[in-house]
Amino acid sequence: MGSEFRNQAPLVRLKGAIQHYAWGGVEFIPSLLGMENPDCKPFAELWIGAHPNAPAMVETESGWVPLDRWLRDEDTLDPARDPAGRPLPYLLKILDAREMLSIQAHPTKRQAEEGFARENAAGVPLGAATRNYKDDNHKPEVHVALTEFWMLHGFRPIPEIAQVLASTPEFAPVWSEFHERFANARPAQDEQRSLLRELYGWLMRLPQDEVDAILDPLIARIQSQPDPSKDSPDTWAIRAAECFPLPGGHRDRGIFSIYLLNLVHLHPGEGTYQPAGVLHAYLQGTNVELMANSDNVLRGGLTQKHVDVEELIRTLTFDCGTPTILHRVPASETERVYPTPASEFELSEIELLPDRRHSGVAYKGPTSLIVLGGSGSMTSGADSLSVKRGDIVLAPSGTSYLIAAGKDGLVVFKAAEPEDGASLTEWD
Repeated sequence: MGSEFRNQAPLVRLKGAIQHYAWGGVEFIPSLLGMENPDCKPFAELWIGAHPNAPAMVETESGWVPLDRWLRDEDTLDPARDPAGRPLPYLLKILDAREMLSIQAHPTKRQAEEGFARENAAGVPLGAATRNYKDDNHKPEVHVALTEFWMLHGFRPIPEIAQVLASTPEFAPVWSEFHERFANARPAQDEQRSLLRELYGWLMRLPQDEVDAILDPLIARIQSQPDPSKDSPDTWAIRAAECFPLPGGHRDRGIFSIYLLNLVHLHPGEGTYQPAGVLHAYLQGTNVELMANSDNVLRGGLTQKHVDVEELIRTLTFDCGTPTILHRVPASETERVYPTPASEFELSEIELLPDRRHSGVAYKGPTSLIVLGGSGSMTSGADSLSVKRGDIVLAPSGTSYLIAAGKDGLVVFKAAEPEDGASLTEWD
């Protein structure tokens, strides 16, 4: 069962790297970490991983050291499984979105390798604002809502997109251009992908004055009506218009995607999986997110950052349909897994009633554990750490551990490599 243990190393405490992006919330992450935030500074993401852009820190006898360096120095990884030398194949995050994030997608592994090499060869500095590829890795990701959560995820079914274009008066120029294609569209996947590629490309390449001619009256009309619910794309179109004005009073064409993509409303405990090439955006809410160890993002609007339309279109899969909502699947009496086809990571939740225990093993690579509720202890051999809400612990590869809940129970999210790695071939 799993790989043989190489060591029984002590558990170590981690301190995540905080990202203060402007769209971040001001309460959840500071409260989780027991921090004051009197100036209401945005706390957007808490990174728990070894990505060189923002590695977590490890508590050692000599002080706090970066996790990527500590993992290499401690020799807790198997180089044969990661010839590229990445110290951790996944990146765990707590994300709190007060405002909308950009419309975006992530590349496949091959696209990332080729794009990263191409930009390196062209001499594009790694920190350049126009850089598309920050590393050579792909970025499939799973997330689970901790609060009510709204997002866009993948293109809607073809009949739904047709209905939106036909029934929204401001979209008449789009419908005039594409209604025959929609009328003749057959259910064959290749034909639907071709139609979506043509439609999305047409909108993303539309001259700015024509974009404004469609979106200006759309925003004016819905702003004049009673406030729609958060389950209506009109709500997010208004917010996008307010949050992402372009110089000269122009409209951000990312607003088109709000009507083309599935609007998903998740409740706590529900999640989705984003493989490569799926256009998506987080709109509002707090989640726990787990992904391959990468920071590669291709954007399609609703951002002040670089948008490379042609590279984004090359990245997208243009699949359509209703997204699958992930739910927990029991792995034991105390652990429930959110299943995905990803080979680099597996996200699960350990929920313990008062005075109950959970035993685990970091079978393949290090396991990261973050406490989101309650208190208790985590033990490896003779070493024991007391834990409470907001504490982060890493179990080195091959280490068995015991989690014990205190009087108020314990809720822990766990990030690890799956014991039986899945293939990403069909997704990539």
